[in-house]
Amino acid sequence: MRNVEVPIATDGEIETRGPHVMRGYWNKPEETRAVFTEDGWFKTGDIGFLDADGYLTITDRKKELLKTSGGKYIAPQPIEQLVKSSRFVNQVVVIGDGRKFPAALIVPEWDQLESYAKLKGLDLKTREAFCHHPRIIDLFQRQIAARTQTLAQFEKIKRVALLDHELTVESGELTATLKVKRRVVDEKYRDLIDRLYEEAEARN
Repeated sequence: MRNVEVPIATDGEIETRGPHVMRGYWNKPEETRAVFTEDGWFKTGDIGFLDADGYLTITDRKKELLKTSGGKYIAPQPIEQLVKSSRFVNQVVVIGDGRKFPAALIVPEWDQLESYAKLKGLDLKTREAFCHHPRIIDLFQRQIAARTQTLAQFEKIKRVALLDHELTVESGELTATLKVKRRVVDEKYRDLIDRLYEEAEARN
């Protein structure tokens, strides 16, 4: 588009300037200041990148970004899409806001996982047993590693925890459009997440 500028900010947010951008919110100066930079760029709230041919790709919403304790920003949704390409994964939530590295909560595709366990001679009677068995955890770690090789090192999932039940709208973990409510999940599974990172620290 003519006279339209679209740079990418240092944190990955798409900014823009041109005749297509509003001057501001009517009679709402505070809200207007919040969505514009000091030098006049409109902050879209989207995360994305421009490729070598100048095409813009939107990958996530800024409010969904995770920020590690080392200051690195991570867009969880593209990583989750990679992980979900595994036949063993039903649902996945990438976590790691304020932590040293990203990890993942995974709801397995139980039919596939039970078939795998039978093939490997694993006598696991309950879903809870599946969720804690070292060979099952290792399976998911390998599945993830194989699908995320192209990610930057700070984006790679270092630890996995399995859930024995699905995330649902009724339980408040998903929106009506089946998007993950990350803050709800972080709070609901805080103890599990804390243990995951504590165990990782103990092994290092």
